[in-house]
Amino acid sequence: MSNRQPSSRSCFVCGRENPVGLKVRWDQHPEAGEIRGTVTVPEHFNGYPGVTHGGIVAALLDETGGRTILMDGGFEDLMVTAKLEVVYRRPTPTGVPLLAVGRLTRRSETRAEAEAELRLPDGTVSARATVLLARPPESIVERWAEERANWRVDPD
Repeated sequence: MSNRQPSSRSCFVCGRENPVGLKVRWDQHPEAGEIRGTVTVPEHFNGYPGVTHGGIVAALLDETGGRTILMDGGFEDLMVTAKLEVVYRRPTPTGVPLLAVGRLTRRSETRAEAEAELRLPDGTVSARATVLLARPPESIVERWAEERANWRVDPD
């Protein structure tokens, strides 16, 4: 059993209306303690022909780790990345379906830690990350208020 997480309009990774975004959709799998998203990275996000740019890989891992906080909460629980440690294990190809998997490993009121990984179609992990999340300052949270009305689950 899984359920879809909401997405924003403009986020580069998940934004439904971002014309240059990746449009990843995220499902919660509480029985496994994971969130999962699938994405096929287009060739125009390569670093080398056929290989996803490392910055795009980092962005996918960053979003994956950040979304783990939503397993037990909603929009008000969003945090920002304070530290992202990425290990690139092998090239991540463009043009093939990838699975992003995230697990929350620790959480307090103001901080959280998550693990994230990208898996190739055969299950091989191409990159993994540890993500330290922090409650953002109120000045940042205030800027999110406008997007709140657009934070929703859209049908595929």
